[in-house]
Amino acid sequence: MSRIGKSPIALPEGVKVEIADNNLITVSGKLGTLHQKVDPDITVAVEDGQILLQRPTEQKRHKALHGLYRSLLANMVKGVTEGFTIQQELVGVGYKAQANGQNLELSLGYSHSIILVLPPEIKLETVTERGKNPTIKMTCADKQLVGQVAAKIRSLRKPEPYKGKGVKYVGEEIKRKAGKAAAG
Repeated sequence: MSRIGKSPIALPEGVKVEIADNNLITVSGKLGTLHQKVDPDITVAVEDGQILLQRPTEQKRHKALHGLYRSLLANMVKGVTEGFTIQQELVGVGYKAQANGQNLELSLGYSHSIILVLPPEIKLETVTERGKNPTIKMTCADKQLVGQVAAKIRSLRKPEPYKGKGVKYVGEEIKRKAGKAAAG
């Protein structure tokens, strides 16, 4: 069996799981409600405060789906209880980030400001301290959504390898290259 797929998902206090007849799983908790459609071959059951997934055969496709849906459901349970947070840092002279409600205004060294409208599920916070790089903090119950938005922000100005300027995740190590060698 799949090592990931066979392990049960423990349901914390206050998390409610509903399974519709068309294999639509709904997980609701204190931070919101998430939905996930599960392949009809995978059976999902809630027993003794745990979510259990089973696959019909040992086919490679069924093994892959077994682990995939177990991970997706575990992320949903974690999301509605704790939530997911991604922090990004703007490295570069004059780079700024400002939050106006769900609008994120970025100055990334281009001739114009970039304004992104974020989905309403994401809580946005920007921090600008003197002497430190501006930081963007996003919190959401949906891991996939917050990761996708963070990847979009990072794609606007990826960190470059010579000076390290750009949008990077907090704690991310950038591989640095040596500059041009002096002629000798």
